[in-house]
Amino acid sequence: MRNKRTLSHIDARGRVKMVDVGDKPVTDREAVARGSIAMSREARRLVRTGAVKKGDPLQAARLAGIMAAKQTAALIPLCHPLPLSSVQVDLTPTARGYTIESRVRTTARTGVEMEALTAVAVAALTIYDMVKAVDRSMVIGDIRLVLKKGGRSGTYRRI
Repeated sequence: MRNKRTLSHIDARGRVKMVDVGDKPVTDREAVARGSIAMSREARRLVRTGAVKKGDPLQAARLAGIMAAKQTAALIPLCHPLPLSSVQVDLTPTARGYTIESRVRTTARTGVEMEALTAVAVAALTIYDMVKAVDRSMVIGDIRLVLKKGGRSGTYRRI
């Protein structure tokens, strides 16, 4: 059994490597990530009333998150390209802005945690881009994995 403290993307000589997943079984895999964007009262008002000049930042963010999940391997050097079967991005209003959650599924040899995290990050950045004319002080934060299912390591759930 491999030591859990060993970094899988580093070889014995300390060089970066892509993990060989060729011998791993193909299984159903799912990951959920979550993050947030906080904004001013005025920015929240404009988003919620549909008055942002560039259009609806929530719909743009949803689409950007889906597209980003599909492009994760092109953005993060050691990620494997995966055939995604489902990408869902949800945005929920909060007192200070929005919670962004992505759920990504595949049937593959490796998990979709990075795809879920990337979807959340890019969705948040898209909102920032569309609303920055009103509020440059927005804060993107708390991007984290909340659920991972499938594969040899089984289920992980953030408490």
